[in-house]
Amino acid sequence: MKQAGFFDVEERLARLSGLGDQLEAFSRTVDFEVFRPELDKALAYSDGSKGGRPPFDPVL
Repeated sequence: MKQAGFFDVEERLARLSGLGDQLEAFSRTVDFEVFRPELDKALAYSDGSKGGRPPFDPVL
């Protein structure tokens, strides 16, 4: 498997958008930020005082 080129991801996303990406339509309909407070409570991320990798955004 070859390594992705500099613009490969951008071109792939543009092609998906042109074909009618269902995730884009879904994200225009649903405001996922509404779920952020509940996700923050449920995931219980550490405060980061011990270092380590920063957590993923819960509304990914």
